[in-house]
Amino acid sequence: MANLATAITSLIESKKYGTLRDILTTMNAADIAALFEDLEPEMLPRLFRLLPKELAADTFVEMESDSQEMLIKGFSDSELKEVIDELYIDDAVDIVEEMPANVVKRILAQADPDTRKLINELLKYPDDSAGSMMTTEYVELRPNWTVEDAIKTIRRTGIDKETINICYVTRADRTLYGYVTIRRLILAQPDTLIGDLADQNVISCKTLDDQETVAQMLSKYDLIAIPVVDGENRLVGIVTVDDAIDVLQEEATEDIEKMAAITPSDKPYLKTGVLSLYIHRIPWLCILMVAAIFTELVINHFSNLMSVEFQSFISAMLLACIPMLMDTGGNAGNQASVTIIRGLSLGEIEFKDLPRVIFKEWRISLLAGASLAVINFAKMMLMYAITYHNNFNNQFTPYLLIAITVSIALMCTVFLAKFIGCSLPILAKKIGFDPAVMAGPFITTIVDVTSLLILFGLALMLVPKI
Repeated sequence: MANLATAITSLIESKKYGTLRDILTTMNAADIAALFEDLEPEMLPRLFRLLPKELAADTFVEMESDSQEMLIKGFSDSELKEVIDELYIDDAVDIVEEMPANVVKRILAQADPDTRKLINELLKYPDDSAGSMMTTEYVELRPNWTVEDAIKTIRRTGIDKETINICYVTRADRTLYGYVTIRRLILAQPDTLIGDLADQNVISCKTLDDQETVAQMLSKYDLIAIPVVDGENRLVGIVTVDDAIDVLQEEATEDIEKMAAITPSDKPYLKTGVLSLYIHRIPWLCILMVAAIFTELVINHFSNLMSVEFQSFISAMLLACIPMLMDTGGNAGNQASVTIIRGLSLGEIEFKDLPRVIFKEWRISLLAGASLAVINFAKMMLMYAITYHNNFNNQFTPYLLIAITVSIALMCTVFLAKFIGCSLPILAKKIGFDPAVMAGPFITTIVDVTSLLILFGLALMLVPKI
């Protein structure tokens, strides 16, 4: 894309606009939008005006919001109206939601009254709901029409619809009756009634359903579109698969950011300023730093206690094992939490599955904990054989007990970490929190404190005193 951008820049400087138009019209709208991001901003208006009307609208939808805003500010009223007239309603709503108030005012002023009315209606739905992402541009048929009537309607109105592959059949009061595919219509006899041809086993969603749930329904049932109905089962719009893919990408990005203790942002990383990234990150860093006070309290308490109870080399060995123990516990907890959060987001795991999940992770923790404990014990004994036996007056028995203590603590920590990692996300979702918040740093912080309590508690029981 960088080489193409260089070539396009050279053609612009040479004012070879005919060649530019020929190149751009052979490209996909998404590729043109990506190309525009690599060019100097002042070049975009000239290139955009070279695009055919329909391709220009498709490209505009694919562009980043800041580039869209810049173009809108440079458009004349007639140019802006041409773009808006070519947009599907759901795309127009998405653009309006991301623009500042002065730009929104200008967009709505250039939209025709019907479009303006539809945009305002869709903007009333809550963010992240099916109503906010649906489009009202679909093919609507009646049960008493014939196939011939239906095909005539599709030919007359289909050019302005988001999709004609699926046509929805509604009664006179607009309640959803069923659906029929374009394939079925073409293969049927012209005098066949739509009501006889329609499939009445319709999978639909409600206007207030969460957009992620709707996207998962499209994926689960292999649909290219899903009808959206109101509380009285009246068809008010459809959600298409391209919008569902965008939603799943947004939700996945949001979950990843939350799992890393970052407040989610709508802008791409390279287009987000340093100050904005700082603001999104610093609150969580402060919270986690303050939460780490519990770890400090535990270490300080037991450090003082060990200086009295144990010989100095025993205290030093126990303290040296803390980073390994905390890191292993955090990693074990994160493994479980990421797996469970993924299952929750796909609808594979529900609250009722909590006992099964805990039992499965319990068995995994036994295998993993025992394996790590054996490896750690062997590692510590090897370290003693190579390094420490000459330094500590051959105090093999205390060192052996330290190795046993750390290995048992490691096994217990893995068990506890996996229990916390698998249960917290499920409990969080049950009480209405986002499960992704209970991943990564939060689980690590909890596991850090508990792993220290386990290590020092076992040391006081198993390792001989002075």
